[in-house]
Amino acid sequence: MAYVPQDLLDRVAALEREVRTLRGRAQMRPALNQVLAGDVVIGEGGRLFVKDPDGTAVFETGQSPSVGDYFTAMRRDTGDIAFAIGANSYPDDDAPRQMVRIWDRNRNVIVMDDYYSDEFLGRPWMPVQLHPTERQDYTGTTYQPAWQGTTPAHNAVLYLSLTTYANTGGAQVRVVLTHDGVETELDEWDCPAGQWTGRQITRPLDGLQFLSYFTLRVEHRAKSASQNVETRLYSAYTRNTFTEAEAPDVPTGEAANAATAEPTAAAPVEEV
Repeated sequence: MAYVPQDLLDRVAALEREVRTLRGRAQMRPALNQVLAGDVVIGEGGRLFVKDPDGTAVFETGQSPSVGDYFTAMRRDTGDIAFAIGANSYPDDDAPRQMVRIWDRNRNVIVMDDYYSDEFLGRPWMPVQLHPTERQDYTGTTYQPAWQGTTPAHNAVLYLSLTTYANTGGAQVRVVLTHDGVETELDEWDCPAGQWTGRQITRPLDGLQFLSYFTLRVEHRAKSASQNVETRLYSAYTRNTFTEAEAPDVPTGEAANAATAEPTAAAPVEEV
């Protein structure tokens, strides 16, 4: 009869206990498709993809293999881009690195920061508050506001469209921007008598920061006493830059702090 160590049964019993313990712990641990604590790190140029059943990547993030920046993109299950941070998130994309954009279902960008200016919102375009005064129809020969308002700066470029009717003798119109107590004449022009004269003004908001306040005045005057001048406003808004030349100069240092100060009340319009 073969020799059987006396402690063999004890060893087998101990092994059975260890197997039961391991089984219990395995059942208590999370499945491999969950992360309940700690970090998941994807580095050294790697990317993470979430794909729908047909293979369309609806979410991706990581380092762009062609451009080199780190990007995040979300797409609809049709493959159309919906949200992106980074230049390589859209086919044939030449946008600046780390630009943020949101697309509608028709592939139009509806929200973005500005292409050429790091300071401002690009889209949506935002209205500028301009309100008519009692001098909108005016017979004086000194400049008085026809339209006036104060607005925070959202986009980089100001756009105005307006028209003026001048009676006998003609008239003059000017647009003045006031910021931090400094007045800047954006434009001034003559209006011939007996007709409507249209004008469009496009100017970068130099010296302003995002959400800093500025006041606009559209002023007009008749060139001949007792002859009326009337100015009507068609549109007033700020928009994104179309070219690099439209990017405004922004303040730095103490000037930047002053740029974001709350606006003071506009001076009342004097009677004439």
